[in-house]
Amino acid sequence: MSENKKPSLKTRLFEGLFDQNPILVQLLGTCPTLATTTSMKNGVGMGVSAMAVLIMSNLLISLLRKFIPKQVRIAAYIVIISGFVTAVELLIKAFVPSLDASLGLFIPLIVVNCIILARAEAYASKNPPLDSALDGLFMGLGFTFALGVLGAVRELIGNGTIWDIDVSFGVYPGIAMFTQPAGAFITLGVVIAVVNAAKAYSAKRKGGDK
Repeated sequence: MSENKKPSLKTRLFEGLFDQNPILVQLLGTCPTLATTTSMKNGVGMGVSAMAVLIMSNLLISLLRKFIPKQVRIAAYIVIISGFVTAVELLIKAFVPSLDASLGLFIPLIVVNCIILARAEAYASKNPPLDSALDGLFMGLGFTFALGVLGAVRELIGNGTIWDIDVSFGVYPGIAMFTQPAGAFITLGVVIAVVNAAKAYSAKRKGGDK
């Protein structure tokens, strides 16, 4: 039946990046978003770490969904997620120690990231493994995209750099506020406003074309 037809991969990717973006639309995980986006490198690093945990935890939770008692499902999800977070943290410590030093406590805190738990409860616990892994991939890409954009904007305005590369050739002194918490709130608000304006414009154009 048509009502059971699954959306295409392109549609799901667009939803993860824009329509259902965990940060820019659902406003989930704002604590690591505001704290780790002092630079583009940190934002992308945090996003990729969370995406890896999302994919693997969604996959395992989906595989075990019929065996986990409903009464302890949240506790079980946290145990599964914490295992993958520990693995990701150890890999980062071993291979990207500079990123580990920058992100610090926020890597272990992925365990209680509401995006991870929300996708486990809302999607992985109700859908087959491949779909759940794809859901983790697309939502993780949306999370990484948002953190990367926020980190790039804050780093550019705050330091005149992108990915630690000076793009202002030493001319721009930078606005230090954008590397601080106040700058994080301002940048997040502006980016969300731009996304909402773009979505409203797109919807208006589609309505006008009919």
